[in-house]
Amino acid sequence: MSRHSVKSARRSTKTARQTTDKAVKKSAKGARVTSKQTAKSTRKPAAKRGRSASSVVRTPSLSPETMAAMIRTASPPVQPAAALEMPVHAHKYQVGETVYFTSPTFGRAAATGSYKVVKLLPSEGDDYQYRIKSSGEAFERVAKESQLDRA
Repeated sequence: MSRHSVKSARRSTKTARQTTDKAVKKSAKGARVTSKQTAKSTRKPAAKRGRSASSVVRTPSLSPETMAAMIRTASPPVQPAAALEMPVHAHKYQVGETVYFTSPTFGRAAATGSYKVVKLLPSEGDDYQYRIKSSGEAFERVAKESQLDRA
């Protein structure tokens, strides 16, 4: 055999191997794609997939005699939620009203005197709270309803 024919023989076997390798890779890729598609279709919710007749659950229908024999009881009366709550106590003083503030005997000593109600605050326990301001002071105070009297 000549040198030239040996080279061409090697090339032809190499080419044959490459084409068979490509065919094997293609078939493997095709198998992977079909397995992915199968996995996707099994993950879809039942509402999107078409339901087969075997997957539909049917309940037995009740005859009129069975329906008549069933005992039906009325549910107990239910009170509305608003009726169960305690009545809401309103603030005693309104915004803009002048009140007399009596400071507590313990704690910080505050200036007793007449103040104007600036804002209504939520209750703390049983007492409502108010934000009050004196005309002689540059700041506002928070006072409980029990510390205030009508001026």
